[in-house]
Amino acid sequence: MFDKDFFTEYGEASQYEITDVVGRGSYGVVASAIDTHTGEKVAIKKMTNIFEHTPDAILILREIKLLRLLRHPDIVQIKHIMLPPCSREFKDIFVVFELMESDLHHVIKINDDLTPDHHQFFLYQLLRGLKYIHTAHVFHRDLKPKNILANADCKLKLCDFGLARVSFTDVPSAIFWTDCVATRWYRAPELCGSFFSNYTPAVDIWSVGCIFAELLTGKPLFPGKNIVDQLELVTDLLGSPSVETIARIRNEKARKYLNSMRKKKSIPFSQKFPTIDPLALNLLERLIAFDPNDRPSAEEALAHPYFHGLANLDNEPSMKPISKFEFEFERRKLAEDDVRELIYREILEYHPQMLQEHLQGKDQISFMYPRFLGLVSFCVIGPYSKSSHRLATFGILFLVGLGEHFGMYRLICFVEIWYVNF
Repeated sequence: MFDKDFFTEYGEASQYEITDVVGRGSYGVVASAIDTHTGEKVAIKKMTNIFEHTPDAILILREIKLLRLLRHPDIVQIKHIMLPPCSREFKDIFVVFELMESDLHHVIKINDDLTPDHHQFFLYQLLRGLKYIHTAHVFHRDLKPKNILANADCKLKLCDFGLARVSFTDVPSAIFWTDCVATRWYRAPELCGSFFSNYTPAVDIWSVGCIFAELLTGKPLFPGKNIVDQLELVTDLLGSPSVETIARIRNEKARKYLNSMRKKKSIPFSQKFPTIDPLALNLLERLIAFDPNDRPSAEEALAHPYFHGLANLDNEPSMKPISKFEFEFERRKLAEDDVRELIYREILEYHPQMLQEHLQGKDQISFMYPRFLGLVSFCVIGPYSKSSHRLATFGILFLVGLGEHFGMYRLICFVEIWYVNF
């Protein structure tokens, strides 16, 4: 009975046997289940009425697209997305993930006996996952213990990529960061006050540093009550930022605020954390440097002596930067039907036969792109001849095929070829 209530009218429901509800939230419900075809345990995330608010639907689109593209042992894997009963009117989405037993927040909360080996292995996995996504030019932007899944064998996996962004330049613009970002306690200082006009992967490095400190001590490092309190806690430990750091801040209000703060000296980490391994403290101090330029990259952090004997940099996977075509939707204003089609297109990635039919236009679905472009001109430099005409025709067919491949259009109405002889 519970299975029917959970799956509503989705036809693939018979493949999964629900065993328990493991989470609820504003997004919907997460249930553990057994794949009756394979016997494998999975987690099914049911998200309901996802198109009520278009920005929320875009978060879902972004996450399922990124998790399809990012395949790494330290990132949670989508195993399947159920096909909706109607491509034009569906409201719910069922995403099947590999099942993880808990999250790092729960692990820290219930375990007061984590060893230095645990601390090292946990941080190693987080940095290894970050190295992979950062080489793809992806910034997670919402790293915190609750967004890191965990198993009893100490395996960790990054999850919740809804707030992530893909950068298509080496230095992303400030506009790139205008929406909600990381939970305050794990938020880099430059995100707390718009201190810098450009942001880098260092925002994720800061978050990992805060998580590492929480692993080492069992409690959050900077549990600020608000943004001002957050900055006070940060500067209580790290001291006031240097004159050079403040001078590089382009936001005048931020500069004035930092200059107006009471001047503080940093507290030696060995004094703040007297029982922690010095190598761990040395790395922690670098991860949470106030100035993002002073933080190491994930790859540099993995090369730190703290990981001696554990990290093998030559074998840590990287990824090519993600194509801008995958995230072209980020650059335009989308209506509900646009987002619905894009999500449906992502769902079809897990249904190869239907994807092929969709690409061939057999399902007659296209919201984002027009079917007719109207007039296309093709210019040939030189007089008319049979060979030049064949060349022009070949060029047009190539362009048509290219457009079809990227789903940009289905049919060209008129074609004209101009021959220009100088």
